[in-house]
Amino acid sequence: MHRITVIGGGFAGLTAAITAAEAGAEVTVHEAHHTLGGRARTAAGPYRTNEGPHALYAGGPHWTWLRRRGLIGPLASVPPREAARLRLRHRGTLRRTPPLAMVRLLRPGLRRAPVDADFLSWAAHHVGEEGARAAAHYAAVALFHHDPGSLSAAFVQERLRRAAKLPPEAHYPRGGWETVVDRMAARAWNLGVRVETLSRVDTVPTRTPVVVATSLDAARRLLGDDSLSWPSGRTTLVDLAVRTRRGDAFAVSDLDAPGWVERFTAQDRTLAPAGEQLIQGQIPIAPRESKADGTARAEQLLDLGFPGWRERVTWRREAVAAGRTGAVDPPGTSWRDRPAVDRGDGVYLAGDQVAAPGVLAEVSFTSALTAVSLALGRDALDLKSA
Repeated sequence: MHRITVIGGGFAGLTAAITAAEAGAEVTVHEAHHTLGGRARTAAGPYRTNEGPHALYAGGPHWTWLRRRGLIGPLASVPPREAARLRLRHRGTLRRTPPLAMVRLLRPGLRRAPVDADFLSWAAHHVGEEGARAAAHYAAVALFHHDPGSLSAAFVQERLRRAAKLPPEAHYPRGGWETVVDRMAARAWNLGVRVETLSRVDTVPTRTPVVVATSLDAARRLLGDDSLSWPSGRTTLVDLAVRTRRGDAFAVSDLDAPGWVERFTAQDRTLAPAGEQLIQGQIPIAPRESKADGTARAEQLLDLGFPGWRERVTWRREAVAAGRTGAVDPPGTSWRDRPAVDRGDGVYLAGDQVAAPGVLAEVSFTSALTAVSLALGRDALDLKSA
């Protein structure tokens, strides 16, 4: 029997563990914290927040994999009346529809953007600079980066199309992402996976193949490999609960600068106590900007979409996510240029900054499947259909 060790019990680690166990391997998972989930954890208590806005995109391979195994569970859909309350800040005011130039970038006949050009230059050539900037800023909801226009045109175009697709690809597990983590953990246990929490690994085991499913920073320290680096975003995360008021927006997307604020209880009332609404925002910030800079921009969006919110606040929390928001590809690079999954000597990487295709959590999923297929010496397609 194959034996495999997985370091990290987040989404990538649990995907790797389940996949390996389904293929007949004996699996041990080491998780440094007392609970599984990584960044997919949902906070306990009356306000069920994730670490930043979370959604499952139905167009990715992980959606089919999770659904086939019954791991997604009940979904919270956005009621049409709420979806109609999506607002866009453009030229300092709220509007209901995006600029026409931005819409032109979404037309089906538009060619695939090049990898080598930056998105702003490529898009401005097609629709002008103002429309290009609006589109880049809208795509920030799937990028968490302070300057999406500076990134590879191909990279941003894919995420813009996924984020703006109708009907929306984004779906929300009822009760938060922790419900998905709990189902994945239960499946792993039922498959015989040994899960050790509060188990920090400081030395890589040498007797079995190892999947390192941690952040890239943690993997760099663990493996002593300074080459394990890749650009990521830096984002101010703002969570707050407010007393319910008729007329609040569902979400406000900033087309003047990257940023997004969303009322998550619009689709899932279980995330906050009765009579309260849970709002989560992500405001990408530049390297020299502070958390306060991002908070100030979030409050501008709240002022526009949630009048009187300051007097209605019942709970509030702020944080900065640095290097924890997934890979971003500069011009001239693609996912193939990111740190390789196979590190040699039976060590494999999985996570959202590793060389694997996909959007957001799809990268963690795809890299986990690839890592297991390499570790067990089997074809990845066989594992995907297991």
